Formats: sequence, C-alpha cells, structure tokens
Amino acid sequence: MTDEFVKLTATAAGAEIARGAISAEDYTRACLDRIEAVDGEIKAFVHLDREHALAQARALDERRAQGHSLGPLHGIPVAVKDIIDTADYPTELGSPIGSGRRPRDDATVVARLRAAGAVIIGKSVTTEFAYYHPGPTRNPHDHARTPGGSSSGSAAAVAARMVPLALGSQTNGSVIRPAAFCGVFAVKPSHGLVSRAGVLPLSRKLDHIGAFARSVPDLALILEVIAGQDPADPDTGPFAAPDFRALQREPPPLPPRFAFVRTPVWDKADSDTKAAFEELAAELGSAVEPVDLPPSWTEAWEVHRTIMAADMAHNLGPLVARGEPSEALRKLLAHGRAVSAVDYLDALAKAQRYAAGLADIFDAYDAIVTPAAPGVAPKGLGSTGDPAFCTLWTLSGFPAVSLPLFAGEGGLPLGAQLVGPLGRDGRLLRTATALIETLAPRKSAGRARARG
Repeated sequence: MTDEFVKLTATAAGAEIARGAISAEDYTRACLDRIEAVDGEIKAFVHLDREHALAQARALDERRAQGHSLGPLHGIPVAVKDIIDTADYPTELGSPIGSGRRPRDDATVVARLRAAGAVIIGKSVTTEFAYYHPGPTRNPHDHARTPGGSSSGSAAAVAARMVPLALGSQTNGSVIRPAAFCGVFAVKPSHGLVSRAGVLPLSRKLDHIGAFARSVPDLALILEVIAGQDPADPDTGPFAAPDFRALQREPPPLPPRFAFVRTPVWDKADSDTKAAFEELAAELGSAVEPVDLPPSWTEAWEVHRTIMAADMAHNLGPLVARGEPSEALRKLLAHGRAVSAVDYLDALAKAQRYAAGLADIFDAYDAIVTPAAPGVAPKGLGSTGDPAFCTLWTLSGFPAVSLPLFAGEGGLPLGAQLVGPLGRDGRLLRTATALIETLAPRKSAGRARARG
C-alpha cells in the first residue's frame, strides 16, 4: 500500500487518518519508504532520522487513541528547508560553514506545524545560505536538470511524492521558481503573513516563508496553520483567524478577471512559455486583458538587488567570516557592502512606490497572471535558473502562487504564476481554484485527443 499512500494529497491523507482508515505511523512509514526508494538519486533531504519520524507518528496515534482532538495536520509528514530552525534536527544552512549547527528551539513556523499535528520528517536541501550556489538536489522529472532554488529539496520532495507538504523560503524566486520547475503547487504568502522567527534572515524587506504541495486545497491547509502574528517577527500583525480552506472552496461571487502582465523581463521567456501564455489568454477570452507596466519599472530588478545585497551583507557577514563562501555569494556581499545608505533608502522608497502602483491593478482585476519562470528547468546542476519572473512580486510583498498548468520541452513542467492583492491570500487561492476549474475541460479534451 506504500505507493497508494504516497499518492494522497495532504487533505486526502488527513481525512483517511481522521476516520481511522490509516494511522499516522502507517502514512509516515510509507513516506519514509518512498524516500528510501528514490532519494538516493534525487537527493532532496540533507537530514533524516527514520526512527525519530516514526516516534513522532506513534505519539500522534497514541493521542488519537486517548481521545484527544486532532489538529488539522494530524499525522501529515512535512519536510522543512534547512535554513528553518528545528530543535530535533540540525539546521546547517546549506553550507559547510553551518556544519554541526543545532538550534535549541523550533522556528515559530515549525512550532505551529507541530501544534497542528504534523510530523517533521526531516530537513530538505537548500542552496548555500538560500542564495544561488546549488546543492546536490536533482529535478525528479529529469535528473540532469536543476530543481530550482533555493528551496531545492522541498520542491523536489513534494514532486517525487516523498512528502505531501514542505516548507521553503523566498527572498527572490526561491519558492515559486522551483515549484514551476518541479511541477508542483506553491504559495509565497503576503509579506508579514507568516512569521520568520527562527529562520536564517537574509532581508527583512524581502524574506517570505512559503509552502509546497500537490493541490491548491493543500496550500490552503498549510497556510491556515502557519499564518498568524508573532511578537518575535515585527512584520507580522494582528488579523482575524484565517479560514483559508473555506475561502478557497467558495465559488467566486463573479467570474474572476485576470491582468496578463508580461513585465519588462518578458523577453527572457522562451518560445514555449510565450506560446503557453498566448494560448491561455485566448482560452480565457474576455476574462483576461493585457496590462503593461510603465517603462520606468525596468529599474525594479536593480532596486531588488540593491536591497537584497545590502541586507545580506549585513545579516550574513558574521556567518561567512567563519569560513569560505562560494564565489557567487562573495560577490553579492561585496556589492552589498558597497551600497550607500542613501542608495539603500532610495531603493526602499521605490519599492513602496512599485507596490502602490501594482495595488491599483487589483481595483479592476482579481489576479495578475504571469510566468513563474522563463521556461522549463534548465539542463545541468550548476545553476538553479533565473528568478526574474518572481522578483517584482517579492519586492512588492504581494502573495503569489505557482500552478503547474502547462508542459514545455519534452513534456517537462511549465508553471504559471498568479499574483493577488496584499493580505488577500485566501482570495488568491480561490481565484487559482477557479482558474484551474475553467481550464480543466480544455486539459481533458487535450488528453482525449492525445489518446485518439
């Protein structure tokens, strides 16, 4: 039954565990067996303790047997990116410089997963300090291609059905891009929705915690658990208890309208991506309209780099002084140390203006639709691919989801990105669901034609 168990989404597995059809231990064991079978090639995990994971699951089964209430993630294994602190596993930051690092406490987001009944199954590979220098992880669809980065292991683990859910982080394109390359769903929430306390800080302005899954309902499920104010992260704020699952399931009051935003980096998209989005626009008809950004917005990518480089130079300086970082990281930190205070403050001010300008789009449209990456996962493992199609939305702090809607070269996954208004993450998930349902008849027809 291992193969059948690991095919379940988190939502489906949770329902089976809740009704007693399978136990948390059985489901966790199935995921561990799958990891043992395929991770030797994919290399998604950097820290894994089979007996510890099973012990967590058995303790959850015992709680259920004693009549305790079940959390929304009861018995669901979750992989955690190796820049997110865990008290029971090392957190080594994707670098030999972090070797042997053992946090005393869980990050807030991990504590919330445990409180919801999740099994923290292990730590997934990250690129060095969540920047560009890649780790060993391979794309499950083609082992000669990158899975993307920096949340490489998390995306690959979900795509290869080793776990139904995984945590990642994004400072540029580190959740949305690997999800697109690996053909899974992912969410980068609104800035400030999910606490980053206990997570390696790169940039207070740009850092987000995100999640990977194999369905939109699963994104709603995990987001509902991890969202919320945390005094340890001053960018989180008070808000009513979210009910992302209920909102995601609701039909929209009106058919959604989409703004097709190519962005100033559209020329980076390959021919398959451009063709897919032109076909999508044709399929949606009057529900989608092209929206062009002002030419001056080409500067946004350099604004993002200025903020990221300066913040990372400040935050990582004491760490990298202990060892030898990669050349790519050394160059970025050198750039960051050279940023003047005036240029840094100017970049922050411009970022606010971009966010205000983008917010106006949502007066007329429910979501922006745009590529998640320039194309399919590039060949080779020396790079994690170009994050350019994610940069603007990270800079502005708007929520984004990656949807595996298309196929490109050789049938490899090709992702679409939906971007929504700040703080309306549940509405964005609802819009994503409506889009998938709108396109479902076309996909079914395509499959029927292929079989014929």
